[in-house]
Amino acid sequence: MAKIKKGDQIIVIAGKEKGKQGTVLSVSEDRVKVEGLNLVKKHQKPNRVTGAEGGIVTQEASLHISNVAIFNATTQKADRIGYQTIDGVKTRVYKSNGESVAVAK
Repeated sequence: MAKIKKGDQIIVIAGKEKGKQGTVLSVSEDRVKVEGLNLVKKHQKPNRVTGAEGGIVTQEASLHISNVAIFNATTQKADRIGYQTIDGVKTRVYKSNGESVAVAK
């Protein structure tokens, strides 16, 4: 079970984007894409089939999952994730205060 999921609010704790916050767009094995962070420029060829124009496109690149932490809104700080079984359901909780993590949609 992944500790960081799509839709979570995160904060970057290392690298050139340190201290910035954003929402997770996608999660792969050990990398995450965050909305508006780690932007790179990509040279794209035009494609007649899809109608895509050629040019330089700015898009999000992935960050390693160890460089981000989930953002706890109540403490306004980065936090770690733990798990608890409540009424037979496994839920994610913040390690600092034991509150349940809001469900990412």
